[in-house]
Amino acid sequence: MSENQNLLAEQRRALILDEVRRRGGVRVNELTRKLGVSDMTVRRDLDALARQGVLEKVHGGAVPVMEASTHEPGFEAKSGLELTAKEDIAKAAAQLVTPGSAIALSGGTTTYALAHHLVDLPDLTVVTNSVRVADVFHGAQRTSGPRQGAATVVLTGGVRTPSDSLVGPVADQAIAALHFDVLFLGVHGISAEAGLSTPNLAEAETNRRLVQSARRVVVVADHTKWGVVGLSSFAALEQVDTLVTDAGLPGAARAEISEHLRRLVVAGEPDEDADI
Repeated sequence: MSENQNLLAEQRRALILDEVRRRGGVRVNELTRKLGVSDMTVRRDLDALARQGVLEKVHGGAVPVMEASTHEPGFEAKSGLELTAKEDIAKAAAQLVTPGSAIALSGGTTTYALAHHLVDLPDLTVVTNSVRVADVFHGAQRTSGPRQGAATVVLTGGVRTPSDSLVGPVADQAIAALHFDVLFLGVHGISAEAGLSTPNLAEAETNRRLVQSARRVVVVADHTKWGVVGLSSFAALEQVDTLVTDAGLPGAARAEISEHLRRLVVAGEPDEDADI
């Protein structure tokens, strides 16, 4: 079988993980047919995903790992998952940002993707507790040099988490003294019952402060986050103004979310509430 050269390893592994989670398990021979790659390539991908702790290899295939509510994957482990969805979400969320506004970006791989789409938007003030997000803006300034209208970035202090967010009392105090127009918030999990949640207690408190300091709250989360519940809830769905997600979110979930949120934006689909 000839290798499918159109898919990068990260993209392949994201597709594999999505299949495992959606179907509750897959076989190697099914994946070779679906992806158009060799048996050996699939097994290498499964080995890599198993090392990340996101699935479990079994004889002839793989099954999902039932993660504890306290399990917090690192930034690198999450960065290769749902790449297409995150990029689509980032593009859609960037359309919600007005030049000259003060915005906040929380930690997370989706907010990191969003940051790349905001570096050329003029006169932004960006508050973030994400080392990765701050690096995006600082890196853009180093590349292009000083320019009029470049973003002003405020990076909070704090203790670094596995997802490269800064949390704790120092971050909380800094955020409490600020006020921003829109918060773009990445989440570990989102559900009707638990709202927004994270496995990290300190990050939950810092996220609460971010929500309290924002005039509007926009959650950026791909479809795999729906139904996931972390150890600590930090906001109810009713505190969220907008959820930006991808087309993989099932219809039943969309209906349930719409009962709690003012606005649901599905990347790549018409936004019926664009004027809200």
